[in-house]
Amino acid sequence: MRRARRLAERSDVASLDRIGAETPLRLALAAALAYPDRSMTVSGLRREGARGRLEIERVAGKDYTTLAAIERMRSLCRVQPKESDSGSVPRNETPTAHSASEQFGLFETDPARLARAALHKIAMTPSGKLGSTLQTNTNLTARAGAIRHKS
Repeated sequence: MRRARRLAERSDVASLDRIGAETPLRLALAAALAYPDRSMTVSGLRREGARGRLEIERVAGKDYTTLAAIERMRSLCRVQPKESDSGSVPRNETPTAHSASEQFGLFETDPARLARAALHKIAMTPSGKLGSTLQTNTNLTARAGAIRHKS
């Protein structure tokens, strides 16, 4: 990051008022200008370019990007707020009191869940009298090869 600071401090670097949103900048200078707290490095910008979120131009073996491209990258990288997995009341809303006549339990049902439950019930219900699976002759002595021992 020292190199980026040196680039930004050099006298031959254009002044900030001459750098527009679409001015091609080397990655070190672009990182220093777009992230003055030095939290983004050249390797971080290259990584985002490899992921397809940052437009990088390679001219004569040198990588360039623009401040506008970094802004577009930032919009692609924004973390969306996670929606609640439960049906609980959001933190910024006050829960309302329930009336005595209000029903508790499942208010809305998912048709797929109901269909699955109906199929499960049908599958688990016996469909009629089933025949015995036991052999009719269970006498051990009647089986071939059974030897009786005298006690």
